[in-house]
Amino acid sequence: MFDSRRYGGRGAFTRKIRCVTEKIGVVGAGIVGLAVARELAASRGAEVTVLDKEARVGAHQTGHNSGVVHAGIYYPPGSLKARLCREGVALLKAYCAEHKLPYREVGKLVVASTRAERAPLRALAERARANGVPGVAELDALALREIEPHAVGVAAIHSPHTAIADFPAVARALALDVAELGGSVRLSHPVRAIRETSRGVQVLAGGQRFTFDRLVVCGGLGTDAVARMAGAPGDVRIVPFRGEYYALAGAARELVRGLIYPVPDPRYPFLGVHLTRHIDDEVLVGPNAVLALAYEGYTWRNIRNFGQIVRWPGTLRMARTHWRTGIKEVYGSLVKSAFVKAARRYVPELTAVDLVRTGGGVRAQAVARDGRLVDDFVVDVQGGVVLVRNAPSPAATSSLAIARHIAGIVPALSR
Repeated sequence: MFDSRRYGGRGAFTRKIRCVTEKIGVVGAGIVGLAVARELAASRGAEVTVLDKEARVGAHQTGHNSGVVHAGIYYPPGSLKARLCREGVALLKAYCAEHKLPYREVGKLVVASTRAERAPLRALAERARANGVPGVAELDALALREIEPHAVGVAAIHSPHTAIADFPAVARALALDVAELGGSVRLSHPVRAIRETSRGVQVLAGGQRFTFDRLVVCGGLGTDAVARMAGAPGDVRIVPFRGEYYALAGAARELVRGLIYPVPDPRYPFLGVHLTRHIDDEVLVGPNAVLALAYEGYTWRNIRNFGQIVRWPGTLRMARTHWRTGIKEVYGSLVKSAFVKAARRYVPELTAVDLVRTGGGVRAQAVARDGRLVDDFVVDVQGGVVLVRNAPSPAATSSLAIARHIAGIVPALSR
């Protein structure tokens, strides 16, 4: 575990090794923020300071996912997601090899369970090939069982190079890189205020005042709060969705070799309940996608930000459009048999006793004012502040490529 107390107290993790002129702050010590900090320090020679309110890196989205390294099957060709995912896979695989971090190509099946899903499955295969996903094969009902002997369906596509990794371990390695490059990761430093002046961007965090030439906000679930401090609330806001998981118990884990996914609903950026082997060989079932009532709403009991979330016009417009799906997701959250039914659609040998409730996560989903669920990555620049407005899945997969993209956006100093 990353322990900030080992590196100077107050969450400081610092090792300065050279003098630099450009000072850049990064808000957010998730995998994207840390990758951005590392890239700016390495490619720009900047003195980078990462600020995060939590006591450890990767405390939220980075540390609450199934660890899947997506190959790029789902994303519209030409989109930022498609390009950065494919670039990110190669960079992440090389990074894990260099740092001796776990990375396993276990393969993924996307399974059509009915004849009606054959056409969207074929379209998905075409999209994957257009994105340059290697080794994608279309399988019939018998061939898919050669890959996953306990799975059923009328057809599937197989992505043999889809992998799993330990994203919290990657985040910890990135934090070490930032320190080695002369930067610092200051944990337990919540951002309280931001002001842009002629001297630069002034940030009050953790009881200290910092002055940066540029500030990059990779705040995830806290993006809106930091954006308001920077005077840039914007027309896209974060609406949190909780993803809940069950884990397969005992011998039931052997019913799944790799990753088994449904054909996704194109109306949503969520992929539906799926079965994923984790890097520690636990097999997860989920997640669903339930509207959370707090930005860190890991349980139904947390309603801290309910008023703020529902006051955003986009939330209500989204709810009016997708209320039927919303009710279905809430039902699945409250009734275990709904989760079991979703899993049995693809692995019918599973029973209720095979599924045990485990931890979940909260996804920072951007929603536009008109209620549209924003699917692609979104980055805005306002003065000396760069705001990552939307970085949903596959952000962890794409993190090193996202970092290169953002480094190209951060305005250079004119001195």
